[in-house]
Amino acid sequence: MTTYSFRLFVAGRTPHSQEAELNLRLLCDSRLRSRYDLQIVDAVERPELAEEGRILATPTVIRLSPPPQRRVVGDLSDHHRAAVALGLPSESEHSREVRS
Repeated sequence: MTTYSFRLFVAGRTPHSQEAELNLRLLCDSRLRSRYDLQIVDAVERPELAEEGRILATPTVIRLSPPPQRRVVGDLSDHHRAAVALGLPSESEHSREVRS
């Protein structure tokens, strides 16, 4: 089973940042269960990581693995669209993997 790794860039603990984190966790829990790692990076506190990741706006999530990297900017409130953009398995695919 593939483990997914994400880095979510936010700017402080704003409601918008918290919403993006909550949406990403809900999305990963529903489609990946425990097969993911999530790192939250405050771009204000860690500007060198934001620069390294070429972050132009927050919140931005980068799927680090499996390759290739993918990124989504925004609060991820449209779960289906975010899942497709991040290349996540559909909920039905996840259910088949769990049963196998």
